[in-house]
Amino acid sequence: MAGNSSQPGRTVASRMLAILDAFDFEHPRLTLTDLARRADLSLATAHRLVGELTLWRGLEREDDGTYRVGLRLLELGLLSGLHTRLRDVAMPFMQELYEATRENVHLAVRDGDKALYVEKLTGHQSVPIISRTGGRLPLHTTGVGKALLAWAPPADIDDHLARPLARPTRHSIREPGRLRRDLQRTRRRGFSTTREEMTLGSCSVASPLLVDGEPVAAVGVVVRSSHLDLDRLAPPVLTAARSIGTRLAEAGDDPYPGYVHDVAPRSLR
Repeated sequence: MAGNSSQPGRTVASRMLAILDAFDFEHPRLTLTDLARRADLSLATAHRLVGELTLWRGLEREDDGTYRVGLRLLELGLLSGLHTRLRDVAMPFMQELYEATRENVHLAVRDGDKALYVEKLTGHQSVPIISRTGGRLPLHTTGVGKALLAWAPPADIDDHLARPLARPTRHSIREPGRLRRDLQRTRRRGFSTTREEMTLGSCSVASPLLVDGEPVAAVGVVVRSSHLDLDRLAPPVLTAARSIGTRLAEAGDDPYPGYVHDVAPRSLR
């Protein structure tokens, strides 16, 4: 096992996962050498594991010799509850919200101190945004993030406010007292707002999807800063959030609420 990495004793599984973790938004394609370096593996070990992942279709080898994430991982990812349950339930209401506003529409869940973007809808005239499906942005600087944080348990909010908070722009709120007041106002109104706190030139309105009082996700819109009347956008956002939350509650534990379960495909009859 010696020489396989700078961390002796790593399991085969941890090395496989390190190879997959080497890919990210900035590195969608990697050479074998890059994979070995980013995964902290010897070239020989990386070659063997990459070969196994490629045969399994977890990775795909391009004509230029680089590797990218394969279809098998996409198939597995589509089995996630975020896709088969949350996204499928939310999408029709997100489309209605887009039709009502013609603005960027986001769906996000909480992932630690970040908002993880599950889905988004945008149009030709929508303001350019930095968020992307599968990407993460700070809770305290995004509309969906504030909506999720405002409904967190008090101890959780205290812990979050005690951390050093990023300031992507000069308008970002990172002073604990000021941010706490903003979260309290968000909870009273039922929706959050941001004004150029993540990106200059854009503002947002968002509301949590509550199921049994718990914020399972948040939906919001992002607009140009020139759109100063953010409160006017609150009603359609609140309607979408309540509708999605109600539909999720009605679905109960059904992992595929958008599908008919009692009709088998012809091939299975």
